[in-house]
Amino acid sequence: MTEASNLSAAALRAFAIMEIVVKSERPVALSEIVEQSGLPAATAFRILSMLEAAGLMQREPTGKSYGVGHRLARFGLDVMTNNSVRAERRVILRRLVDEIGETCNLAMFGGDEIIYIDRIETDWSLKANLKPGSRVPLHCTSSGKLVLSQMPKAKRRRILESLSFKRYTDNTITDTATIEAQLESIAITKVGVNNEELQAGVIGIAVPVTDARGRMIASVALQAPVARLSIGRALEFVPNLRRAAADMAITFEPADS
Repeated sequence: MTEASNLSAAALRAFAIMEIVVKSERPVALSEIVEQSGLPAATAFRILSMLEAAGLMQREPTGKSYGVGHRLARFGLDVMTNNSVRAERRVILRRLVDEIGETCNLAMFGGDEIIYIDRIETDWSLKANLKPGSRVPLHCTSSGKLVLSQMPKAKRRRILESLSFKRYTDNTITDTATIEAQLESIAITKVGVNNEELQAGVIGIAVPVTDARGRMIASVALQAPVARLSIGRALEFVPNLRRAAADMAITFEPADS
């Protein structure tokens, strides 16, 4: 086998391992990676160590399982913000903004934050000025709390324990017990709510974008000044958000599905 062939085979093995980890809803143990990839344990461990050193994989604190590293997460988000379906997603967001009359966005979970994949602002002069690519906290945003609510409880607990719970406004929730109680409610309604918790005077409502298996892959949300739209009134737009989320879900499907 030539050197080029060896490099190609090594790259494909590394990609196969990353694919296994990315598709999993939880950190993956070495034994599972070996079983799913068909690679010898020593080979799988060597590749994982290389990927971890490159920031593409992240070993869990226990040292026995692996998750997506910061560099791979960033790469995935870059793909989502620059791919060929962005125009289609903007059409969906624009239609939603026209229906609601307030700023709407598409967001995804990125490590320990929410990242705006795309965002269309209302024409009103009074608005929350955040651009695509902006990062916002999990504990005080509608999309952040929605993401947390849909996680397995053990993973949610690990993330909550790692958050700083920075206070941004008088309404920011800064303790684990209170936010966990709220997340249990959001897990049932599947509607995330931000009641002036990140920016004073600004509220937000978010609903999930789900894949064919019902797993949350993104969120569609609205933000508005409370002087123009109360939480109660904003909740009346949940059906509009859900319709947009269903349309958005189609854009995440493989082209040949």
